[in-house]
Amino acid sequence: MTKDTMTIRQMCDTFGVTARTLRFYESKELLSPLRDGQRRLFTRRDRARLKLILRGKRFGFPLEEIRQLLDLYDVGDQQQTQYRETIDRARAHLAELRAHREDLDEAIADLDQQINWGARMLATMKRKDAAE
Repeated sequence: MTKDTMTIRQMCDTFGVTARTLRFYESKELLSPLRDGQRRLFTRRDRARLKLILRGKRFGFPLEEIRQLLDLYDVGDQQQTQYRETIDRARAHLAELRAHREDLDEAIADLDQQINWGARMLATMKRKDAAE
């Protein structure tokens, strides 16, 4: 191990993920650590990719889409294709998230109305029972 590589334990501690998660990402070809016998050694590139993977997951991107975007790094045009494609997909995803938020806002408003209606009905019933 050198100062430029990290063990699986160091990666777990640094990024707050499990060893199983790292092995899963490796199996999906999202990460490609070096091998020293049975030990995995993660390079700076792996660390950068993991940061992007975790960010993509937080934003709700599927792993396959994250992998496709990461693979564009190697196109050879100084990452222009990767940036362009990432921006396009991010804009589309943001539009979807905003639409979901609008749907959620409507559902929340409807549920609030139903709760208020139910509370009023219950209060009316209690007043009727008390009056009898």
